[in-house]
Amino acid sequence: MFNSTFIHIKSSSFSRALPSRHSLLKSRVLPILLFIVALQLIAGFFTYEHTLGFDEAMWQYIGRTWFRNGLVPYSGGVDNKSPLIFAVFGFSDKLFGVNYWFPRLLGIGFQSLGLYYVYKIVRYISTQQGALMALTIYGFSLVWHGTGGKYVSFTESYCVAFIIMAVYYSISGHRNKSFFISGALAGLAFMFNIFAFFGIFSIFIYLVLSKKSMTLSFLSGLLASLVMIAGLLSLAGIHIQDIFLYALYDNFGAGSVTDHPLSWELNNFFNHFFYSEMVLLLPGFIGYFFINKRNDIFLIWLACEFIGLGVIGTFTPQHFKHLLPALSIMNALCLSFLIENYGIPWKPIVIILWICFIPKLLEPIFSLKNQMGAKKAVADYNAPDNQESDYAKKMLGLWIKSNTAANDRVLVAGYGAIAQAYSERQSPTIYFNVTQTQLAKKIFFNDLQLHQPEMICVPTFAGYQLNVDADIRDFISRLTARQYEMKNRVPGYEIYLKNKD
Repeated sequence: MFNSTFIHIKSSSFSRALPSRHSLLKSRVLPILLFIVALQLIAGFFTYEHTLGFDEAMWQYIGRTWFRNGLVPYSGGVDNKSPLIFAVFGFSDKLFGVNYWFPRLLGIGFQSLGLYYVYKIVRYISTQQGALMALTIYGFSLVWHGTGGKYVSFTESYCVAFIIMAVYYSISGHRNKSFFISGALAGLAFMFNIFAFFGIFSIFIYLVLSKKSMTLSFLSGLLASLVMIAGLLSLAGIHIQDIFLYALYDNFGAGSVTDHPLSWELNNFFNHFFYSEMVLLLPGFIGYFFINKRNDIFLIWLACEFIGLGVIGTFTPQHFKHLLPALSIMNALCLSFLIENYGIPWKPIVIILWICFIPKLLEPIFSLKNQMGAKKAVADYNAPDNQESDYAKKMLGLWIKSNTAANDRVLVAGYGAIAQAYSERQSPTIYFNVTQTQLAKKIFFNDLQLHQPEMICVPTFAGYQLNVDADIRDFISRLTARQYEMKNRVPGYEIYLKNKD
């Protein structure tokens, strides 16, 4: 398949030289995989304050209004994500109520599936040693702080896993069926995250260059997957044009999440790449060029995914997960080449690999220390410095739930998704969490005029003044002054109730 000596399929010389070690190495796959799963569990469950995270709360709220109240995404609530992630959280709410553990466990499951397929990719084209190193490098890098290791329930967990599986079937496939499956998996990745397009495009380029006859099968699987999922969403009442409007188009205008100057983007890139654990992957990436000068699938894959990161431009840690599979495979193949061709012992390399790449899980340790008892949690909630904490917002949500009727509409001004999710109350506007594009503002103002809530919670902490546009704050201030009366104060918020007519 490839010209490089270190990636010959099923290297017979390696098998003959190390028959017993081959079996021993094979037996190490499951322990390593389970250890990495344990690391993901630690990162995913011990770096939060026993609450839904900000983004999780967004998806929980939209999923709940969909599954409980029949208000489909973009009609019942808006975020710039695919309906599939809302369905995950809606299904979770349907089964277990407001919770964070089910979506995180599911995300860890998909990340681990992708991890196993990284192992399978390298095992197919190289040696068992290389495959184990790929398993280790990718598994550890998934849990790094610099790659958003704690965000296990995000769309990247699903999207990247499906792309990895699609790459595997494209590399290992020999019949049309394999390439159809590859396309179908790529379609699932796209429906979880539109920016999977760049990973899909890399597979398409690879097939055109090396397996042109199979390109049609891949595209057929991709189209079939997209049509099937789009059809199901349409039957559920979700309009495809709404997905592109809210999940794509409205994210590139003024006031959107990508509305930043180039200097901000470059600074974010350097901080989250060169000043993070990501630099550990650079030596193997550079070495890969010296041992394989072909523009093979991994280089194409990495280049396309990097372009995708540049198009988004925010360079947030979890976005770097798109780069990890290709970079991890390149590093593993580079190390495998050194072992096979220069006689470097396996054990020292593995020891160095573990010392350098294993996640330094300090954040979960400090978080666990802060969560040892309820007294500490209550103290955090009431402390002025913690009024913007996720835990304080959860407590506000629970307070709202106990002080309102089930059918009352409640607006939590600003970035109030966590409180809104835990309150289990419906917002009067689809923009229940502040979004500051011109389209969002227009809809927000119109919704509040048509559906005035029974309660409005207005933040008193500095972040509200600094991060929410003045026209939104002024509109809420005028509304509460005319038709509401402040009835209560809770840490960080003033509570306004609608005047009785």
